[in-house]
Amino acid sequence: MKSLGIVLAIIGGIMLLYTGFTFTTKEKIIDAGPIEISKDKKHNVGWPPIAGGVLLVAGIVLIVTDKKR
Repeated sequence: MKSLGIVLAIIGGIMLLYTGFTFTTKEKIIDAGPIEISKDKKHNVGWPPIAGGVLLVAGIVLIVTDKKR
């Protein structure tokens, strides 16, 4: 349980620092034989900072309760 708590605390801390990320994909618009037109499409992935806080607290709770056993 201690290792799970450490992983949750680390992921929660990272989620508090970074509230999301962006990635780009290529999307075909026209594909007519030798002519191909594509455009870059940006995708945003975000999460609320409270989710990182909950994971951080849950990880700390798991670490502390594991030491008491």
